[in-house]
Amino acid sequence: MRPLNVLISGAGIAGLTLGYWLGRAGSRVTIVERAAGQRSSGSPVDVRGQAADVASRMGILGRLRELTTCVDGMRFVDASGRVAARVATQAGARRDVEIARGDLVGVLHEACLDGVELLYHDAIRSIAQDRDGVDVAFDVAPARRFDVVVGADGLHSGVRRLVFGPEERFVRHAGLYVSTLPLARAFDGVDHDIAMFNAPGRSATIHPARNKPLAAFIFWHEAVAGLGHRDVEDQRRIVWETYRGDGWHVPALLEEMRAADDLYFDSVSRVTVPSWSCGRVVLVGDAASCVSLLGDGSTLAIIGAHSLASALAAADYGRAFRMYEARHRSMVEAKQRLMPLAARLLVPRTRAGIRVRNVALRAYASGGAALRAAKRRGDARAPRGSETA
Repeated sequence: MRPLNVLISGAGIAGLTLGYWLGRAGSRVTIVERAAGQRSSGSPVDVRGQAADVASRMGILGRLRELTTCVDGMRFVDASGRVAARVATQAGARRDVEIARGDLVGVLHEACLDGVELLYHDAIRSIAQDRDGVDVAFDVAPARRFDVVVGADGLHSGVRRLVFGPEERFVRHAGLYVSTLPLARAFDGVDHDIAMFNAPGRSATIHPARNKPLAAFIFWHEAVAGLGHRDVEDQRRIVWETYRGDGWHVPALLEEMRAADDLYFDSVSRVTVPSWSCGRVVLVGDAASCVSLLGDGSTLAIIGAHSLASALAAADYGRAFRMYEARHRSMVEAKQRLMPLAARLLVPRTRAGIRVRNVALRAYASGGAALRAAKRRGDARAPRGSETA
């Protein structure tokens, strides 16, 4: 097969991973990204299981480990800062990594520098395909023709809108909004643990993130009609109105939010597209199947991008797209089915729900501690029902 000329929209986790593998296979790869550069904020993300295997094959797993967030556990605190429950971080296999999203994207960007053309501060204006190729017009760069176009441009994918249809056909609000920002300073009581404060229907979290602390606000809120994902002042107002009057470190976090120049805000949404490809155009990552912050989105993005690149290296584009979707869709849909449960555990809607969740976490942590103690004693009979914490 002749090398492909591929355009990828989106220089995020999926787009950069795909660009690396396609470039390594001999394709000519261009990545276009609307932003002027890399965004530093965003919740820390995990690189687990098969995704860690992909990172190892890329030669970047060691670098990711150097940049790990280095957290020991997660504390759930009340308005006065008292710890209501704590669980130890899941160590998992040694290959698994938790890392700030900006650091992960930075490492992937470095891996792509030699084999990929990157067009920042530009976007696709139009896409017109025929049986032999795809004509693409850009906002800034001259129009060009490609063999294949990939939408790796996230929840609000422009490629999906231009080729598959309007966003409202595929994106379903899951009931939550999330806002994150990098913090200018450390906070008392947050050292090597993530700290989460819950009030009914909302949470505020500080993540130490390797001495670069991050804050996250996650809250239940009906979909806000007409709210654009770039309407920053409206986003600040919604967060402020939701959390004003809360205790713990929330007042200080809100002050930092009001001054932040790198604020992320979006709905927690589920994306469902009946087919991930249309002719010579295909979707990957959140553009195809968003699971937001509730379902290992970064891990799935890396796995999906690698699966698509492998398929394109083995077959013509039509067959490759079908192979990739058949292989990856079942994994994504299993995670999407868990989203409602994960949302209720992360952000209980009532005070009673918060108490029940915390009691369950204390029992979980206690059982894990008992099991570890039994293992240290060499006792093969672990307490019934225990799990590692």
